[in-house]
Amino acid sequence: MIRRNKTTLIFVGALLAIILVLAYNHWRASAYEASRQPPLAGEQAVSPSVNVLRVEPGRYQAQLIGYGAANPRFELTLSAQVTGQVQQIADDFEAGNRVKTGNVLLELENSEYRAALASAEETLANAKLALLQEQREGLQAQTEWSASGLDGEPDSELVLRKPQLAAAQAALKNAEASVTNARRNLAQTRITAPFDALITSRSAAPGSYLQTGSEVGSLVSTDRVEVAVALSAQDWASLPPLDQMREAQWQVTLHNVENNQQWQATVVRAEQSLDETTRQRALIVAVEQPLEQVPELLPGTFVEVRIPGSAIDHLWKLPSSALSQRGYIWYIGEQQTLVSLAVQPLFADAEAIYVAAPVAMQSSAQQILVHPLSSYLDGMPVIPVEVSDE
Repeated sequence: MIRRNKTTLIFVGALLAIILVLAYNHWRASAYEASRQPPLAGEQAVSPSVNVLRVEPGRYQAQLIGYGAANPRFELTLSAQVTGQVQQIADDFEAGNRVKTGNVLLELENSEYRAALASAEETLANAKLALLQEQREGLQAQTEWSASGLDGEPDSELVLRKPQLAAAQAALKNAEASVTNARRNLAQTRITAPFDALITSRSAAPGSYLQTGSEVGSLVSTDRVEVAVALSAQDWASLPPLDQMREAQWQVTLHNVENNQQWQATVVRAEQSLDETTRQRALIVAVEQPLEQVPELLPGTFVEVRIPGSAIDHLWKLPSSALSQRGYIWYIGEQQTLVSLAVQPLFADAEAIYVAAPVAMQSSAQQILVHPLSSYLDGMPVIPVEVSDE
């Protein structure tokens, strides 16, 4: 009997729970449908308030921002031009050291090259002597021919020794070339810095034997670093002509993206072709004597480049929050309703974005939404609340 009463109570409790769940779901569905019903006649929908900024078209100087690495003007891998054993390495020839143009970095054992030069100089001296002797014999042959009383020229040039003279002159030129080559080979046993440089690596050691073309070390120039900044066609339209920038030594600012160190650079040139991948063209800016700057601008530093452009009329200066994720700004149209406008900012800075105002809207101020929402619709009535431009 007790078991039957328990079963009855469990059944009744489950039934009541099901009835309550069904009643709750019905209530939620009714409330949702009621919320979707349009307001009854005579009722007014509540318009949301939106923050707007009153803006007028103005004249602003373009400010372009790009990124790039500070690359040395020259990078060079030093290699041996002649064979030989390394006899001496300069103390300065170590990675991280700076050297001047002409500094001797490495010397090869050169006894063979000195001997070759001496032999070439001996050959040259003999060639000069032979030429002098041949010139004297040629003059003697000419005198004997004139004294013979014969008219005209002899039947063979050998009589006046002209071929012998030409051979002696050619032998002299060959000897002179041999001496020049021997002197160059001897000079190349001393490897020097071709420009003011920073040593980045050394791969030779005392006593090692180098073949022609063997790598000795690598270095980069210290007179200038250059940064290539890729710019779009729209960016280029915001800049003055390249010749004007070069003549005016157009100043740009470099910022180290890691620690915000700053340097001044100038525009030096531009690439004359588009990158096949990005379809952009690079502007080249340079810093002279980068290691003399305070702080030093080290080769390889990644920098942000801020380039001042031309002054442009009829621009709206807007907070970056005014641009929606879909590339629209919203303004207040007639009868206090929302209107969307697709825009492409011409440039931006840390404070704002700059947008070209449509011609029809250049004569008056406009109320632009500061924080548009994705749920906004064209024609939606709103209550604009003006805020200050902070």
